[in-house]
Amino acid sequence: MNAAANAPLGILIFTIGGLAGAVFYLPFKKVRNWAWESYWLIYALAGLVVIPWALALTTSPNMLAVLGAAPKNEILYCFLCGAAWGLGGLTWGLMIRYLGVGLGLAMGAGLTSAAGTLIPPLLKGGDAVSAMVSTASGQVALASALISILGIVFVGLAGMSKEGELSEEEKKKSVAEFNFKKGLMVALFSGLMSSAMSFGLQGGPDIQALALATAPATSATWAGMPVLVVVLGGGFVVNALWCLYLNVKNKTAGDYVKKGAPVGSNLIFAGIAGLIWCSQFICFKTGEPQMGATSYIGWAVLMGASIFFSQILGILLGEWKGTSKKTVVRLGAGLALLAVSAVLAGVGPALG
Repeated sequence: MNAAANAPLGILIFTIGGLAGAVFYLPFKKVRNWAWESYWLIYALAGLVVIPWALALTTSPNMLAVLGAAPKNEILYCFLCGAAWGLGGLTWGLMIRYLGVGLGLAMGAGLTSAAGTLIPPLLKGGDAVSAMVSTASGQVALASALISILGIVFVGLAGMSKEGELSEEEKKKSVAEFNFKKGLMVALFSGLMSSAMSFGLQGGPDIQALALATAPATSATWAGMPVLVVVLGGGFVVNALWCLYLNVKNKTAGDYVKKGAPVGSNLIFAGIAGLIWCSQFICFKTGEPQMGATSYIGWAVLMGASIFFSQILGILLGEWKGTSKKTVVRLGAGLALLAVSAVLAGVGPALG
């Protein structure tokens, strides 16, 4: 393990990122008289371009030189992973619309967690897989990821129980367009495609090595920023093209100067959503260096924390009101398993 690693600090950073992922959607509730594509474009511009580039240029003084010297195939890989995430991210809001904040984020983030945690080490093969299965720290980290996935399953079971217990009228009191079947299909697509974000963020080792070695060198904490802007750039292209297409198709391009709409506050709240959303992946890349050889577990912690906090938020918003004791027990078990997973993730690296 890196001598400077500090696993508890890494877990805390990932957890803060998970909180950001759970609440980023809330500022959209303050947007008025704009079509979805209009405020989503502002969110994407802020969260995928303006904020990450501003942060990267501030913290990584050699970023432009690094991107110029980095292997083109690695940059393309990271960019395409971001584009794949963009396809999944476009349907993230639709998933929440059909399932609600609590259940929607649980299912989407759950699938993203499973694929994004276990597949990258398998793609690397060799030493990465060996460290994951043959060392004490790797085994505990792997157990943490599996327990996180089990916790997600319990939350999903709670959602299925909720589907069977509540009348359509009761479901739609908290989620106006609740539709479990549509939401499940969207969640499958969105969750699996969104896991490509993990592949991209962990797929730029040469870029990060250049950030550390090229003068003036970037510190280890911020060495992931050049990778982050490339991945998010891929996501922005997909989101922007789709939103602009809808602006033309739905004749909503005038929203940005629309009379009778609070244009200024809409820009602010959509931008804040982008800032909050981007924060989770900034936390992921800055928390990684603290985890040493078990940095891959960060994705499970990030997604697990996002699910945990989204359920708390869902409870506060009344999305689980009126459900049975069985459903509540399943939900509680899922949240408890997610908490245990985070603890194990912090303990694993200390085993060496």
